[in-house]
Amino acid sequence: MTVVSSTRSTPTDGPASPNSAEPAGRKKTDGMTIAGIALRTPYWVFTGAVALIFLAPLAWTAVASVSPQPGTNQVDGWGFGNYQTLAAYQAGIWRYLANSAFVSLLTVALTLLVSFLGGYAFARFRFPGKNILFLVTLAILMVPYATLLIPLYVLLNQVGLQNSLVGVALVLTMFQLPFSTFLMRISFEAVPRELDEAAMVDGCSSFGALWRVLLPAVKPGLITVGLFSFLAAWNDFMAPLILINDSERMTLPLAVSNLRGQVQGVVDYGATEAGVVVLALPCIVLFLLLQRHYVRGFMSGALKG
Repeated sequence: MTVVSSTRSTPTDGPASPNSAEPAGRKKTDGMTIAGIALRTPYWVFTGAVALIFLAPLAWTAVASVSPQPGTNQVDGWGFGNYQTLAAYQAGIWRYLANSAFVSLLTVALTLLVSFLGGYAFARFRFPGKNILFLVTLAILMVPYATLLIPLYVLLNQVGLQNSLVGVALVLTMFQLPFSTFLMRISFEAVPRELDEAAMVDGCSSFGALWRVLLPAVKPGLITVGLFSFLAAWNDFMAPLILINDSERMTLPLAVSNLRGQVQGVVDYGATEAGVVVLALPCIVLFLLLQRHYVRGFMSGALKG
């Protein structure tokens, strides 16, 4: 009987020890979670405060564009009277949106094409004076933007591209190429050479390896370059101001600036805020859609050993 009772007590005591250990493990996990939250709380508070600082002007602009303001088309009540003023200004907002979209998309296409091929050449080929040529390309970044617009105005006038949206896109592309080429070079250098060498062994040409193997590998860098080019071209004010004379060929930033003081120098703040909202929306949407690729493009090459 003594033996039977001891054998019966063993199974009851056996499972009891793991169950007694579980609360201790849970307490330890809960303690680590609380400690992690306590350590991350200052980071969350700081980043949240910075986000509020940057988002506050955008929120104020959006509210001001639909709020009643004296001297505007939206005097009483909340509504879209300021947007109606913007839509009916001179050639109309759709014409200015089309001009800005054309300049921005052409700038993005030219920048992607030239920087993609230039970054590939600087990263994969060896030729005399490569580093010097790359430094000269980057040296354009040290030249003030406004100082080159007058010489470029004279040059574009001689070739018949002054007062042309194509000429504006070419100028904006020129100023985007140094940084874009630099970013594409480090993106290509982050890709192992064995990939394109293996593709060439399998029968691909240099262009085939570039198109089929390297292009998908540097896609985040291309998206980053395209996003930067679009934002710069969409929001640029100086180049259209100097190069465009025809009111129907103005881009949206230039049209909003002219709308700001259209009536005897009196500032129409409501229509101006509406124009700022229309200008900001495509940039915000594109950045939110491409944020993941944007971060990956900037990180490409950072951990290259």
